[in-house]
Amino acid sequence: MLESFWIIDGLARESLLFAGVGLFLGGIDDLLVDLVFIVRRIRHCARPRLTLATLPPPRCIGAIAVFVAAWDEVSVIGGMLSTALDRYRHDDYRIYVGVYPNDRGTIDAVAAIAEHDGRVRIVIGPRDGPTTKADCLNTVWHALGRDDAREHRHTKAIVLHDAEDVVHPQELRVFDCLIDRYDVVQLPVLPLVHHGARLVSGHYADEFAESHAKQIVVRTALGAGMPLAGTGCAIAPDMLARIAFARGGNPFDATSLTEDYELGLRLAELGARCIFARVAADDVGAVVAVRAYFPGTIRESVRQKTRWMNGIALAGWDRTGWARPRAFADHWMRMRDRRAPLAVVILAVAYVGMLAWALSMAAHHFAGQAMPALDRSHPIALWLFIANAVLLAWRLGSRMVFTGRSYGVGEAFWALPRFIVGNCVSLLVAPCAVARYIAMLRGAAPVWDKTRHEFPDAPAASISACHGFGPSVPAPG
Repeated sequence: MLESFWIIDGLARESLLFAGVGLFLGGIDDLLVDLVFIVRRIRHCARPRLTLATLPPPRCIGAIAVFVAAWDEVSVIGGMLSTALDRYRHDDYRIYVGVYPNDRGTIDAVAAIAEHDGRVRIVIGPRDGPTTKADCLNTVWHALGRDDAREHRHTKAIVLHDAEDVVHPQELRVFDCLIDRYDVVQLPVLPLVHHGARLVSGHYADEFAESHAKQIVVRTALGAGMPLAGTGCAIAPDMLARIAFARGGNPFDATSLTEDYELGLRLAELGARCIFARVAADDVGAVVAVRAYFPGTIRESVRQKTRWMNGIALAGWDRTGWARPRAFADHWMRMRDRRAPLAVVILAVAYVGMLAWALSMAAHHFAGQAMPALDRSHPIALWLFIANAVLLAWRLGSRMVFTGRSYGVGEAFWALPRFIVGNCVSLLVAPCAVARYIAMLRGAAPVWDKTRHEFPDAPAASISACHGFGPSVPAPG
């Protein structure tokens, strides 16, 4: 009996100590980002925010091409295109939709709209799908090149969107004004909260609200490369042409699972001028942003985040490596990008430790024995517990603040249970991502493992509810 107690007590003590050290280091890492954000916000608090009213006029005239890669999107592509055509306030744009020859449903849905509106171009690729999103975008890239050459047309910006996006009416105006001054413009992405799946879909809202109001802001302020979100971003065609020339004609890497993340880093390496643009749309906090439903079930969420973790933290590490020597901010941010698998291991050990501690308490109670005190089990354990509790409270408070600023007070309180949901999803994602990564090392081809998408029935309401928060964006000179 005593031996059983010793085993359970030892498992609880050592696992909690390991997890405590790991959580503390991760918490300090997150706290440093928060401190940089706070200092920067204080320093720039007097700087006026960039708004639709203060946008500088475009320096040159040119068309805007919107790229949409679509595989098995028959349920959403029609609504997305119709809404975009109805919403966009710009005089010269075209929407290029890349589809596959074996996806008849999506082809028919796009063709039905293109037949009545010449601003929609359907581009059918040469290969059956799915390949990868990047491969589909390359097909669209070449179609745009042929159109521009044939019509002697100049495209000044290429905008990337997903087939389920709800676009903001003024986004093309923002891109038109800023692409003259920057090579890459990224707008915020604010996921829609599906009230029928508030916990799962909502945890994306919490993560993006914090990421696109704080973490990306800190990243660009420190001069680190800015990963693209793969949607709601505009890129100067000349920069894509430089990448295409180096790759034999294709700007998007068709072997990548997260081409948007890698493209952002590659553009930064080429010296592209990048801006994360939080442009105020009105006086009550709304920003020009992209809205979309994210997965609302655990299964779909695990599929999506498996691709993200594999493409960024595992395979992406192999593909992108580290930044140039002494680019300390970039090294730090890439390390943060790749810490997800280790963080999941630490999280799993923490849950095992808490379970073992509960079993130990129960066993000692029924045996009539005193539970070993935490501070006597290991001198540092109690201090780690206190420090991690404080860091966790800070992290949850920060999450609630950013969620509340983007979605309101009600959603801010939902961020607390959704934090646990996000942890559970991560625990399920990690082994799937590792398995996919091993399969890729053995020669498995990357495949577009996309999730099922939904398009809102009333996108107008979703746009009006879009609010934002963050440090002011300086008006470009």
